[in-house]
Amino acid sequence: MKNPITPLMRVLVVLFVPWWAAAGFTLPEMSPQSKACIDCHKKESPAIYQQWGTSKHYRGNIGCYECHMALPEDVDAFEHYGETISTIVTPKDCGRCHEAEVTEFNASHHAKAGRILGSLDNVLAEVVEGNKGFQTTMFPRGVSAAAVNGCWQCHGTEVKIGPDRKPDPATWPNTGIGRINPDGSEGSCAACHSRHDFSAAQARTPDTCGKCHMGPDHPQIEIYNESKHGIAYRANVGKMNLDNSKWIVGEDYSAAPTCATCHMSATKNQRVTHDVGLRISWNNRPEISIRPEIADAKLGLPTQAVPWQTRRTNMVDVCLNCHNQSFTDAFYKQYDGLIDLYHEKFAKPGLALYEAAQPLLRPAQFSNPIDFTWYEIWHHEGRRARHGASMMGPDYTHWHGTYEVAKHFYSKYVPELEELIEKHKNSSDAKKKAAAEKLAQLLDTTLNSPNHQWYLNKMSPEEKAQRDQERKEFQERYSK
Repeated sequence: MKNPITPLMRVLVVLFVPWWAAAGFTLPEMSPQSKACIDCHKKESPAIYQQWGTSKHYRGNIGCYECHMALPEDVDAFEHYGETISTIVTPKDCGRCHEAEVTEFNASHHAKAGRILGSLDNVLAEVVEGNKGFQTTMFPRGVSAAAVNGCWQCHGTEVKIGPDRKPDPATWPNTGIGRINPDGSEGSCAACHSRHDFSAAQARTPDTCGKCHMGPDHPQIEIYNESKHGIAYRANVGKMNLDNSKWIVGEDYSAAPTCATCHMSATKNQRVTHDVGLRISWNNRPEISIRPEIADAKLGLPTQAVPWQTRRTNMVDVCLNCHNQSFTDAFYKQYDGLIDLYHEKFAKPGLALYEAAQPLLRPAQFSNPIDFTWYEIWHHEGRRARHGASMMGPDYTHWHGTYEVAKHFYSKYVPELEELIEKHKNSSDAKKKAAAEKLAQLLDTTLNSPNHQWYLNKMSPEEKAQRDQERKEFQERYSK
């Protein structure tokens, strides 16, 4: 841990942090080291100086040195005008004053975002899209520029320090939320509290979350903007009191919620939290959604002890500041209903079919068209549908979600499975022939199930008659 290195600072920071951190850390005066930094940086880096000047750090006499100071033995420490400092300010550094916030953050999925970069997404960015053309001191064999400039900037990466004790340019600059720092800590507080003003108002603004939570596979910012929540926010942003130190929904503002309102900020019954998973009752990241405590257990997080029912109760507490109980209960029934539909009709049978098809595919991931088809069904379209329902974004639930899932399931996925079966059903390779037969049987069973029998024109007479009647009534109602 980087600690103060002067006797005065050692007393002030080390001994008094536990209670001063809770009350709002303040130094009696600016340290000589920070004063020296400021004299230079107000000329050399006026924008940084101005940003810091608007911050609470400025008002608390917390300057450059208090955040950037380092010990000579720190791997990223270097001498700068007579002082030992490091470029990177980590959660361990911030935790000297903001102990509770860092503890909460460390228990969250955000803190682990840099450690889940071994997923299929990385195969795409590092192999399918990328190459080894970006070579640096710490990556002499090269690394994919697509991963460096894409995945790593949101998830974070392991910051590697070169022989000159400076961060390697492949891994810095980086404010990824799960950045793995040279001091062993995880995360970047600046991902949300952009340096050097570290504004609470900016962290409360939806666009801050939208830096990463956007795009085809997790379009939360687009969904929010479509939703009535987002519309209300844009219409009433002047009433949101985003700069308030105390920011309790129902007390300090009620015009609209932001991402922070629902997932982090204080209510009349809950204090602010830096663990964004404590109000989420479904983890919609995998092919098949799971409860968040299961995902937490896989990462070894202490919050694996918090059941989804408790987390839902936490979120309902937020909802009830603007909505009544019956409205909130009905919303969750709608949300759970969409999750159940996606699981039973597409995710579970789709995953089973994909696994059954594996013996018939080329072994390299994404070397088969069906690899992309199934990946986009669950990773893009299925996630959009689930996230859309979770945030009351109807267009993302339907047109960008379940419609796309269904279109590609029936128009691409099923035909590609049939093509594999046809290609291998008479194979001289006994294993491939057996796999083709097994896949054919599973596909036949799937398509003959109630969820899919319409595709085979096997809709029950009763349902067909009902739909014909509804169509007739619709035409009569709107034909004039």
